[in-house]
Amino acid sequence: MGAPGNGRRLRLNVGHDSWDLIWSHVHRVLVANFGLAVTNLPLLLALAVEHRPWRYPAFFGLLCLGTGPSLAAVFAYFRRAALDERPPVIELFRAYRRLFTRALLSWFPFVLLVAVATTDLLFLWKTALGPRLVPLLAVVVLIALSSGVVAMAGLAENPHVSRRTLLAALYASVRCWLLGLVNLVLLAVAMVIVNQAPLLGVAVVPGCVLFAVWRNCGAILSSARPVAVE
Repeated sequence: MGAPGNGRRLRLNVGHDSWDLIWSHVHRVLVANFGLAVTNLPLLLALAVEHRPWRYPAFFGLLCLGTGPSLAAVFAYFRRAALDERPPVIELFRAYRRLFTRALLSWFPFVLLVAVATTDLLFLWKTALGPRLVPLLAVVVLIALSSGVVAMAGLAENPHVSRRTLLAALYASVRCWLLGLVNLVLLAVAMVIVNQAPLLGVAVVPGCVLFAVWRNCGAILSSARPVAVE
């Protein structure tokens, strides 16, 4: 007699609802990756040509301004996908067009703060004031980056941005600093992977990371609801 189960094919016992849920997540990730690649095409092309972007901070700083509206559009798409499992790709680009101006104006102060703090950090690194000011400036950079991402998630949830909204994002990022740090680590890992394997990285990684970041931003923003209310 043959061994039990001999000749039988291994089958995955996954129901239709489970497959539908898996495909919905795959669809969101692929759409997010495609949207990020299209809306940040100038930045991606510049990075493909120059592998040391820190040598041209002004040029790449200007290109990085476009990442804010892209993040807001992706977060808005994820929010729409929570209601409609597989919204069409065009919804992401509609969100990008709708939120572009507000997202750019909201993203700019955080990018400027990061640029100023980073410049000061590099200038003071080897001076006598370095040991005292460098840690403070590093914290400022991290808070600004975290707050900018949270602000884009808040803008995707409520497009009526105001100064109070930006302050709420800053407050929430400081209050929930651990989640903000997790977001930055995830984004840094995604950037490293995309830099090492651009085609595969852009096709797979950003959407997965941004979905986790979006969920974390929701938890961060919930801690600042009273502050964000007009």
